Amino acid sequence: MQIMVIGASQGLGRALVTALASDGHQLTGVSRTAPADLLATTASIRWICADFAQPQQAVAQVAAAAPAQLDAIIYNLGIWEAQAFSTEYDFALDEETEIIQLLQVNLSATILLLQRLLPRLLSSSKPQIILTGSTSGLRQSGRPEVTFSACKHALNGIADALREGYRQQQLAVTCLQLGYLNTEDQLHIPLSEAVARGQGELIPLHDVVAVVRTVLNLSNACFIREITLPALLDPRF
Repeated sequence: MQIMVIGASQGLGRALVTALASDGHQLTGVSRTAPADLLATTASIRWICADFAQPQQAVAQVAAAAPAQLDAIIYNLGIWEAQAFSTEYDFALDEETEIIQLLQVNLSATILLLQRLLPRLLSSSKPQIILTGSTSGLRQSGRPEVTFSACKHALNGIADALREGYRQQQLAVTCLQLGYLNTEDQLHIPLSEAVARGQGELIPLHDVVAVVRTVLNLSNACFIREITLPALLDPRF
């Protein structure tokens, strides 16, 4: 498959690029900067540098350098408030400029890039989009971060509309609603060690990669609409 991962230089994105390239797929990573160490060791990965804080410029850069055909887009990009996921977070103190930047990066850029790349995706015999959401975007998520939660909640609306608009072209769109991730331990760390970090309240990247592989390897007779993947000991679930 020809797969593009947006938000690919670190954390989950890096794990996905590494794993899917090792599976024999052709990968295009997109991020602000290219990880030199990863590119030096994996010949099947190409990279596009773009800063989605400027959505229109970034979309133009990606579109100019992207492959002519894509089989799957994994949209993993997302930023959150400076004080998010801490006891210091207070919506009333969020700066307007920060709120606007979150909306630009998390929503405007997502919609604009998918619109631009959609024709290349629909030329595939099995077009797929995977959107990395968050349990923060679910109803009664137990989280107070307003703008981040709104952005992640909106991904389901994007997914529903894309499915309806391109059902006859067999476009499969999946939302991954992920809980707190262990982003410190990449795939070269044994799973048993990655599981131990966070004392049961963090999800190893290995598990998310396994889910994505399953989604990508389904036949074109079906699709997974949405997956909620919290840690087993996450007290919110």
